[in-house]
Amino acid sequence: QVQLVESGGGLVQTGGSLSLSCAASGGTFSRYTMGWFRQAPGKEREFVAAINWSSGRTYYTNSVKGRFTVSRDNAKNTVSLQMDSLKPEDTAVYFCAAGGLTSTDPKAYNSWGQGTQVTVSS
Repeated sequence: QVQLVESGGGLVQTGGSLSLSCAASGGTFSRYTMGWFRQAPGKEREFVAAINWSSGRTYYTNSVKGRFTVSRDNAKNTVSLQMDSLKPEDTAVYFCAAGGLTSTDPKAYNSWGQGTQVTVSS
């Protein structure tokens, strides 16, 4: 079973930056796609970005393209989400997830972290 622990959330002003990190353990990560999702109060969990651990290929939802960057560090078994030019609508709890398929559907991911709060003030 893969264990995931996120860190790096916080409060930032509009236009600012935050970097989230996801430490992974307990699996063979070359088999996985690592996803980042977010969930705002009263809303469904939505796909943000993903990276195929083996190929390094990345995927983004349209609203974060050009502002967010997902990357992985094979040596440290970590996945990061660099978030720049943040907007109030980016405010949410952000989750790291691991799955065997590359998908924007949360159901495709079977391991989840506990989440970290990101708040962007206007």
